[in-house]
Amino acid sequence: MVATSTDELEAGADFGYDRISELKAFDDSKAGVQGLVENGVTKVPRMFYCEHSNISDGSTSSEPNSKFSIPTIDLTGIYEDPILRDGVVGNLRYACEKWGFFQVINHGIPTGVLDEMIKGTGRFHQQDAKVRKEYYTRDPTRKVVYVSNYSLYHDPAANWRDTLGCVMTAHPPEAEDLPVVCRDIVVEYSKKVKAFASILFELLSEALGLNRFHLEEMGCAEGFLLLCHYYPACPEPELTMGNSKHTDNDFITILLQDHIGGLQVLHDNQWVDVTPIHGALVINIGDLLQLLTNDKFISVQHRVLANHIGPRISVASLFRTDGDESLVFGPIKELLSEEIPPLYRDVSLKEYLTYYYAKGIGTSALSHFKL
Repeated sequence: MVATSTDELEAGADFGYDRISELKAFDDSKAGVQGLVENGVTKVPRMFYCEHSNISDGSTSSEPNSKFSIPTIDLTGIYEDPILRDGVVGNLRYACEKWGFFQVINHGIPTGVLDEMIKGTGRFHQQDAKVRKEYYTRDPTRKVVYVSNYSLYHDPAANWRDTLGCVMTAHPPEAEDLPVVCRDIVVEYSKKVKAFASILFELLSEALGLNRFHLEEMGCAEGFLLLCHYYPACPEPELTMGNSKHTDNDFITILLQDHIGGLQVLHDNQWVDVTPIHGALVINIGDLLQLLTNDKFISVQHRVLANHIGPRISVASLFRTDGDESLVFGPIKELLSEEIPPLYRDVSLKEYLTYYYAKGIGTSALSHFKL
């Protein structure tokens, strides 16, 4: 059956369906969506069914709009040529104000490192399930976590996606705590993406008209969460999502994606494909940076479609802080004036995250903190 609404599902299916038991059995398997595929699943289990509105909501059409494409910004020469740098800063400002998403090329991280990070992610998720299970946990204090759907028991529908997460704060996991099959590349990629984030925060600070080091001095680049996503081929992609529509709960996300595609951004009430460019990185603004910039930079809805083709692999680096949830954030004072008053109250990272996860995926948390 095609899941067109929750009501239809409830009316058309047997009344004996026990969703909680299905979720628990899936979670207890500790093998993720990949485990279902390895066991030869030919139908999407009901726990993954999403409402049809999740595929078409917020858009005049469920088909992506090919007339649009997110900006691509070339970082060549940003340190050698002041004129080139000014041009890049202007392009960044436009992308952050109008799109909230952009791709960067010539960012300084070797293509070989990017390719190996994709391969390393694949090696982890494709290794024997017995080995993967050793890392499977929902313990939020663990720095290395393998899990399928972080908020499995809270979301209305599970996503067709597994994740290896590594908390790369000021005190990242020891190398020996990382999975052997991807240990070296996780360490190398994390160092390089953190260095690139510092450069990016400099450019973003300049795009806001601030001192080059303003955002970094606020701690925006101190720590990040590395999420190595794996989207297996889906037998019935019309019934589920790879990742439901959402905004990110961070300052910025730096995303490495493979060639498969499926990532879409909501722009001008249309879903727009983020076409993969080999060697590029996708950047998007998170809720916390929209709050800091007083809505000057925007955090926008995005999603990943499920696909017959797979696996799709992506690696998201979410920059939030070094993990200190007592930190308080509000609109940057230098961006305010009598004509531009603050739109948000000050909020601690803990309060923001608590509300973000409690509200459920799919809607922005920012309106809750507006003055």
